[in-house]
Amino acid sequence: MSRRLLAVALAFVAAVGLLGAPVATREVSAATPDLTIVADARYDVQPAQRRVRVTLTLTLANHLTDTKTTRYYFDKAFLAVLPGTKAFSMSWDGSGTPSVTVSKTTKAYTLLRLGLAQRLYSGKTATYRLRFDLPDPGGSATRDLRIGDSLASFPVWGFGSDSTSGGSVTVVFPKGFTVAVQAGSIPKPVTDATGRVIFHSGTLSNPLSFFAYLVADRPGAYTSTARKAIVEGDPVALTMQSWPDDKAWSKRVGDLMAKALPVLGDRVGLAWPQAPTLTVREAVSHSTGGYAGLFDPAKGLVEIAYYADPFVVLHESAHGWFNGSLLADRWANEGFASYYALQAAAALKVKATGDVLTTKLKAARIPLNAWGPIGRDTGATEDYAYAASLALAKAIGERATPDVLQAVWADAAGHVGAYQPPSGGTPETVEGAPDWRGLLDLLETESGNAFDDLWRTWVARDEDLPLLDARAAARARYDQVVGDAGDWTLPRPIRDAMRAWRFDDATGMLDEASTILARRATIETNAAAVGLTPSPALESAFEGDDGFADAVAEADAEDIAIAAYRDAVATRPATADPITTLGLWGVDPEADVTSARAAFEAGDLVASAHAADAAETTWTSATSLGQGRAISIAMLLAAVLLAVILAIAWVRGRHGRRRRSRMQAHRIKS
Repeated sequence: MSRRLLAVALAFVAAVGLLGAPVATREVSAATPDLTIVADARYDVQPAQRRVRVTLTLTLANHLTDTKTTRYYFDKAFLAVLPGTKAFSMSWDGSGTPSVTVSKTTKAYTLLRLGLAQRLYSGKTATYRLRFDLPDPGGSATRDLRIGDSLASFPVWGFGSDSTSGGSVTVVFPKGFTVAVQAGSIPKPVTDATGRVIFHSGTLSNPLSFFAYLVADRPGAYTSTARKAIVEGDPVALTMQSWPDDKAWSKRVGDLMAKALPVLGDRVGLAWPQAPTLTVREAVSHSTGGYAGLFDPAKGLVEIAYYADPFVVLHESAHGWFNGSLLADRWANEGFASYYALQAAAALKVKATGDVLTTKLKAARIPLNAWGPIGRDTGATEDYAYAASLALAKAIGERATPDVLQAVWADAAGHVGAYQPPSGGTPETVEGAPDWRGLLDLLETESGNAFDDLWRTWVARDEDLPLLDARAAARARYDQVVGDAGDWTLPRPIRDAMRAWRFDDATGMLDEASTILARRATIETNAAAVGLTPSPALESAFEGDDGFADAVAEADAEDIAIAAYRDAVATRPATADPITTLGLWGVDPEADVTSARAAFEAGDLVASAHAADAAETTWTSATSLGQGRAISIAMLLAAVLLAVILAIAWVRGRHGRRRRSRMQAHRIKS
């Protein structure tokens, strides 16, 4: 998940001949192709001796033609071989002893003077064997030449004279090596009966242009070294696995990682998210997919190439956090791994240079959302994407403070999405790590700043741009409705739709929410006009997760209850005449009004409406009921008066009869 191997080398070969005239016993120079050299080169990798032995079979040919007065010959030649070569020797099958001496040494080549055993006369050829070694010089891990039991990496040249075709290159590796051609070109190898891996170039049309850089490793037992780092107060055990012949790698990489992990944890603001034991293994680039580092969180394994520089080590260390579990997209993980690697380098005063976005790399520009998995894109695209990811991470870091970034990483680690309800409480979580959409939302939520311009410039593909446009419109609408809602919280389905970038769904629900909020205002106004205070029932229904059907039903019921209460109060008589008072005798509509108010404010809208209806019915029927009662009372009084009269008449009649009876009895007695 980091740096690609870049190997560049040049080959240089020169052949210079001398011609002489025996008569004059003087030597004069002759330019090629008067003298041509064709070389069959064999490279034998000898890990035990930490060297590559190179044997050149040289065929020298004098193409000059003698004249009647002059006889031409060559008695020496010059040949450039690889820099750093040693132990030169030269032989042939004829009489005499050839010689080889170093004429010039540079960083690019070593120039040899080949002394021929005999003069090479016109039209003649001669075959010599030149042998020398490419020894491992030791030193920097990034040196071009390394030969050992576990690793062999070295350049391969072809040799010959200018404008001369022919010759070949053969490279032989011992059994057990896996070889990769990291630069240049050479046909695929074969494996012989003894297990040796053999490359052969075939006949070369232009030996001086032939070049290959080979890297080979041989599996074997690793040497393990234990290290420890403290990250956010917790120990992280590092098991450094190096090749037995490269203990320097274990110390160099282990020292840096042990210092870097605590710094990275402090900068990122998160504890170590991996298993408490991490294996860090030395590798070659072909075992890491052509990259100098690879972090596998599932295995708790980091592979770091033997030649990796401090930036790669820091970058891979930062992948302990940015590896796909914290952020979903490759560009985000690579960009911020590089971003924090550079911060750690600065804190540790380690020289490290991240990928620089050059004009040449910009020619391979792609939207970072189009960057595919490892191994899919070309080298130029990979190089651009690494550099562009770091450039974007830096731009984000400049716009967001370190505290904001730490808040974003904390949200991402806790799967906390954007658009949280303002009331606080338990955060609403989302599935998985945030991708480019969730990261944009979190950055803008935590910072209050806009970042979508960076997304349009660096991240979005053409097909993503309409989605960013829809997002801008939906967010404006969302903010408006949130403002309208005041201390009410929008239902979660709206926030879920916003987090998922389902802006059509979100906008539709926002429109429904806006309708309910408008009805809330009307209900509050109408209720206040008649002295009522709405209950929290409409708010609860509005904030529910089941859509707005319950809120609509609640608003309808509140409208009905308010209307019933208003109508009931409107029928209350301003003054009560005797008839109305008689009609209200024995009933208490004010009690019903009080009950209606209490039920409304408690959210029992059915009881409120029933009580209000009862009060209204009582008041509206009071006059007619009083009239009926008055008539009934009058009739009752009339009946009572008649009864009294009749009773009086009866009493009087009876009294008269008794009197007459007494008088009649008196007469009889008389």
